[in-house]
Amino acid sequence: MPRTIALVTDSTAYLPPATAARHRITVVPLTVVLGGRPFEDGTEESARRLAQALHQRQPVTTSRPSPEDFAAAYREAAEAGARGIVSLHLSAEISGTYDAAVLAAREAPVPVRVVDSGMVAMALGFCVLAAAEAAEAGGSLDEAVAVAVKRAESTRAYFYVDTLEHLRRGGRIGTARALLGSALAVKPLLELAEGRIELREKVRTASRAIARLEELAASQAGAGPVDIAVHHLAAEERAAQLADRLRQRLPGLAALHVSEVGAVLGAHTGPGLLGAVVSPR
Repeated sequence: MPRTIALVTDSTAYLPPATAARHRITVVPLTVVLGGRPFEDGTEESARRLAQALHQRQPVTTSRPSPEDFAAAYREAAEAGARGIVSLHLSAEISGTYDAAVLAAREAPVPVRVVDSGMVAMALGFCVLAAAEAAEAGGSLDEAVAVAVKRAESTRAYFYVDTLEHLRRGGRIGTARALLGSALAVKPLLELAEGRIELREKVRTASRAIARLEELAASQAGAGPVDIAVHHLAAEERAAQLADRLRQRLPGLAALHVSEVGAVLGAHTGPGLLGAVVSPR
């Protein structure tokens, strides 16, 4: 029997492929352009090519899916039996993906509720999973949307990056903030605030910044049931260590995901990224 409500998201949710498949979540990929060649976000090849491009200082840009990409996903969901679609996407403050989905939704064969999560990475992914679980439990379109919005409101995402230069080049953080963060070799801690990437704190060394990242995540998690994601880019050992420490100190930990981000987010952060997403249940 087909599920009544279908879920669509974009590749910046960085959901594990097996998880997306299990919950029948359609993932529409963004594109990263490396040295003039386009690659789909979320593939091993795009990640490998990104590392090469950044190392060689080649031009790197990203682009949203087209409205036609979303229209195709909506048609397929409707043909599979969906009577409504929840389409959840990364923050409209940092990408035009939401706008493309809105355009496609106007011509969709079934009602589509497009939601700007204000999030990215598993901060978006946890919202998508919450909506999927609501739909699987027989929830209505409005109920699935409400669950996702509530989850987004309680979710926090913190990131450490080695430099703000990549974010400055991509226009995701202001030049003044980037220069401030670069002064005196300060290591920046960032957070998602109202859908934007903001400089939260400036810390003197990488080790102190990572310790502070752990403290922020643990404080936000509290003692209640919580899902955690640790993200990285070319920093696997750091991510494993952070995940182990959070696993030890969070009594209410429900699920812990550790993953490397894809090429689209990586293009704007650069190697060395370490992130912690805290999403209370």
